[in-house]
Amino acid sequence: MIHPLHRENHLIERIGWLRAAVLGANDGIISTSSLVIGVAAASSSSSEALVAGVAGLVAGAMAMAAGEYVSVSSQADTEEADLARERKELAEHPEAELAELTSIYVARGVEPALARQVAEQMTAKDAFAAHARDELGLAEHVVARPIQAASTSALTFSIGASLPLVITYLSPGSQIAPLVSAGSLVFLAGLGALGASVGGASILKPTIRVTFWGAFAMGATAAIGALVGHAV
Repeated sequence: MIHPLHRENHLIERIGWLRAAVLGANDGIISTSSLVIGVAAASSSSSEALVAGVAGLVAGAMAMAAGEYVSVSSQADTEEADLARERKELAEHPEAELAELTSIYVARGVEPALARQVAEQMTAKDAFAAHARDELGLAEHVVARPIQAASTSALTFSIGASLPLVITYLSPGSQIAPLVSAGSLVFLAGLGALGASVGGASILKPTIRVTFWGAFAMGATAAIGALVGHAV
């Protein structure tokens, strides 16, 4: 029986935006909650903690967007340089490039004669695409997208940062630190589980990892805030 052709939706196709989304939301929760807790440990004023948190949200979202854009743009520049070099080599040395493509398939376990035939057919169809994919490893789902990464990180950072801010706003001054800590750890655990689920990975390990480092960051800033508050 001949099975009809179907398109498989692989989870790796999500890696571009998923990495930026998880990084942004995770950073938003941890940095903002840590900032709020640090200020709350140094001062009993809820307004000071809230203002610090809002400032952290705005500054953090802008920093995430700029950082992701610059970083991923550098990756994109490198990819473009490699692709331009590949175009030039294909135009100037087509036989050498065909031999190189053949050797790649041989190294992957294809018989030399068949590898040559495959390389010739791939070259006839789209030589540049074949070399970009098989020589440089640049497939559609891994190509750098600076604007997508920047906008995703800024948006998810803002969403993540808004969660501890809501708790701060609703909490009495004396209870800000413990309530923000507890709430943020719950949010981080949920984020770790969600990110793992969307990425098709095991849920337990990512959840423990992100919760542990979140607790460590909040504990450190609370201790520093308390020390500074007593010193001042």
